[in-house]
Amino acid sequence: MGRSIKKGPFVDQHLMVKIELLNRKFEKKVVKTWSRRSTIVPEMVGHTIAVHNGKKFIPVYITENMVGHKLGEFSPTRTFKGHGSKAAAEKAAIAAAPPPVGSAAPAAAKPAAPAS
Repeated sequence: MGRSIKKGPFVDQHLMVKIELLNRKFEKKVVKTWSRRSTIVPEMVGHTIAVHNGKKFIPVYITENMVGHKLGEFSPTRTFKGHGSKAAAEKAAIAAAPPPVGSAAPAAAKPAAPAS
């Protein structure tokens, strides 16, 4: 369920003050913030906001398409290294394969044919 329209979008006050100050001065500086929960409003369009992902700040350039989304959506917190490759999967399958059916011991060598 989304937020009520009568309440309006949530933007941390300290972030909104910084954006309004930059708009009044017509400056385009990078604004650092930890506020991933803030909604992107039209006043932010054209600015670059460095959003913290838990480890470092990810610079996010705000465009018109982003209005209404949260800042945290554009700063991923987890790094995806990819699923295992096919070679690794095949190696694991071979290692887990059951031994061949039959006797557990290797077959004995056949006796030599008698010399005639």
